[in-house]
Amino acid sequence: MPVKGIGVDVVKVERIKESLERFGARMEQRLFTEHELEYCRRHRDPLPHFAARFAAKEAAFKAIGTGLSGGVGWKQAEVIQPGGRQPELRFSGIALERFRALGCTASHVSLSHDAGLAVACVVLEG
Repeated sequence: MPVKGIGVDVVKVERIKESLERFGARMEQRLFTEHELEYCRRHRDPLPHFAARFAAKEAAFKAIGTGLSGGVGWKQAEVIQPGGRQPELRFSGIALERFRALGCTASHVSLSHDAGLAVACVVLEG
């Protein structure tokens, strides 16, 4: 299948930490789905996991070519983490409409965090 979009993003974990400390639950609820919040909070240090999901959303919106514009919002890309398997990316709302309009049939996401950084790569195919 041909590649329809690629997005990459890197974020400092400290940046997410500072934002969450400043804006708290309001920011969490704005950026992350309930499933993402639940997953991240299960870890001893949830911050790298929050940062990786933030990077994944940024990468996803780059891959569909919208960024955060045209009605696309943070929760319209969700990182699903099935137990013991690679993460999955799920679009909804206007982001899903854009995904389909591009002729995409599958999305792939890779996440990593180390040394105070989190990175995500998203590839869309169709």
